[in-house]
Amino acid sequence: MSAPIRILVADDHLIIRQGLRLILETQEGFELVGEAADGAEAVKLCGELKPDVVLMDLRMPGMDGLTAIERLRTEQPGIAVVILTTFNEDDLMMRGLRLGAKGYLLKDTDRETLFNTIQAASRGETLLRPEIMSRVLAQGQAGGAPASIQTDLTVRELEVLRGVAQGERSKEIAFRLGITERTVKAHLASIYNRLGVDSRAAAIAVASQRGIL
Repeated sequence: MSAPIRILVADDHLIIRQGLRLILETQEGFELVGEAADGAEAVKLCGELKPDVVLMDLRMPGMDGLTAIERLRTEQPGIAVVILTTFNEDDLMMRGLRLGAKGYLLKDTDRETLFNTIQAASRGETLLRPEIMSRVLAQGQAGGAPASIQTDLTVRELEVLRGVAQGERSKEIAFRLGITERTVKAHLASIYNRLGVDSRAAAIAVASQRGIL
């Protein structure tokens, strides 16, 4: 049996932390190792507890979630961050993705989405619900990026990127395009390099702002 995914929850609302604790403690494969009420405490506890995944609220007193994500990316890049958010935080979500967050979770999400998103983040993958993805893309288009701002992605890289934006895993993209999973990962590495990002979520955010998606 594989070790459980170690999770830290950072949210200034006690009821959110208690709710997530109740859900995670009753599901095999997950272990809630700590709770933080602000970004500074989250960064500190990550250094001490070494969780696999952090569920990070964006609006917290003192150090906010965005600053904490940036700190973790620099100091502890091996820890995956999933943003805890609401529908009225589109701009903050985009910024969080560009800073390296693996994805989003709505605070009223269902249990299955919660578990699937955490599992994907722990594997270094991004899992975004379609309705959230549509808001990311709409927010990127609303940013008014000139149509002339493009990138030199190859046709195959664009096909891979579109698959990522649709929520496909590397294995699914490989099957659809008739290539190996290793080749997909090579294309992803090239996409990240060209866009100046280091995750699927960030690639989607930047590509949407540039009008690529």
